[in-house]
Amino acid sequence: MSIKAVTFDLWETLLFERDGDSNRRSQARYALVAEAFSKLSVHVSREQVQLAMKQVIDSLLKIWDRNEDVSHVEQLEALVRFVSNGSVELRREWVEALSEAYVSPFFQVPPYLNPDARSVLEYLAESGKSIGLICNTGLTPGFALRGFLESEGALEFFDFLAFSDEIGFRKPDYRIFHLAARKLKTDPNSIVHVGDNLRIDVWGAKSAGFRAICFACDEGRDKIAEADPNSLVAKSRSLGTVEKGQIKPDKTISSLGEVKEAVEWLEEEM
Repeated sequence: MSIKAVTFDLWETLLFERDGDSNRRSQARYALVAEAFSKLSVHVSREQVQLAMKQVIDSLLKIWDRNEDVSHVEQLEALVRFVSNGSVELRREWVEALSEAYVSPFFQVPPYLNPDARSVLEYLAESGKSIGLICNTGLTPGFALRGFLESEGALEFFDFLAFSDEIGFRKPDYRIFHLAARKLKTDPNSIVHVGDNLRIDVWGAKSAGFRAICFACDEGRDKIAEADPNSLVAKSRSLGTVEKGQIKPDKTISSLGEVKEAVEWLEEEM
């Protein structure tokens, strides 16, 4: 047997962050969204937007705890509802302007491509292996992430991309992994998933019948956000009800450049 496909996590695996980027992005979002509302004759302060965004995130966390997700437009609907205390609903003609304000901070304070990403993707493509992406989105929707990967010259390598806001469920739910397997036309046991998160990437992939490579690297992580227990970054690293002893990757690497050797090692072990 051999590894026929490799899937990747996105954040802190293929995309890296700089310290403080998460907060800078949030501050930009509060200001831009407040400005957009003003232009739509919904006059709210930056502080009101900040409070509404906290309520949006709290509501999302409850949904995400069920390994489910909502669309980008549903996030905007929640934002309008919370910022107006339920007195206003999202109008169709508002979507473009509010979406631009909500999403553009991602491009104003962008992540950066893991320096090893392109060479690893090129190697896998040249080896004839299918390549997938399995990404839990946060406040940045799949269409923006897809566009960023294209601008970085990385999109062309992927045979399939799964963004949770577009399909309605999230890692570690087995369904998102099995969807990727079907789209890649490969049995789960012939796929290896590469990701940094012990619960959603390693435990999730193994529970779905994939093999799993744990990318254990401190580089490219927003350590300021990780230190804040209330941040989405910190909350995403929670093991929840999964015990650490239950999480056993097939291989652990400290550099994405080690994927080649890790995949070859796994194939020898199969």
